[in-house]
Amino acid sequence: MYLPNRSFSPVLTALLAGLLILLSGVSSSAAPKGPEIGQPAPDFELKDTEGNAVRLSSFKGKTVVLEWFNPDCPFVVYAHGEKGPLSKQPQAATASGVVWLAINSGAAGKQGAGLERNIAARKEYAMNYPVLLDPSGEVGRSYGAITTPHMFVVDAQGKLAYAGGLDGAPMGRGNSTNFVAEALTSLSAGEAPKRPRSKAYGCSVKYGRK
Repeated sequence: MYLPNRSFSPVLTALLAGLLILLSGVSSSAAPKGPEIGQPAPDFELKDTEGNAVRLSSFKGKTVVLEWFNPDCPFVVYAHGEKGPLSKQPQAATASGVVWLAINSGAAGKQGAGLERNIAARKEYAMNYPVLLDPSGEVGRSYGAITTPHMFVVDAQGKLAYAGGLDGAPMGRGNSTNFVAEALTSLSAGEAPKRPRSKAYGCSVKYGRK
């Protein structure tokens, strides 16, 4: 049967985008539990894509941003794209002395996982900061990371200061206030973030079975 070639209407496109956002979340019952705000951030040591061991506690005295990462997740692709919040923010933050680390907790064989894919992705997205590999998912689960991107900010004392989304605007739709930038500004002024938590959005972290 012949079906005419029809383009999606703007309304249908918006509905599909909204459905993608709704389906991207992870139910709270399935989510790993992370630390409370104000509690010590779980220490870890992971290797980056160049084989260097990176330990969180070695950055004590500095503010650290942890970005859960999957280079093939549409939300991550958008965030690192020309109009996305991660196109310039990490570079500006690291220039001011903040440590920024991306972590991929995808298990072997899962979307966006593996050394070679992340070496290539770091170049594709012009990332001037390390991508750490956590194929066991141990570090991701210790933080309660459920989406990519899922953002965490650790203060200079090694305590969790912020956990949640980059902003309230998945794929650029919604509250475009950059919650991570907001938290960093508060910490640089010696204050606790006024918004220590927000709802994380994105693709589910591609954990393997425990």
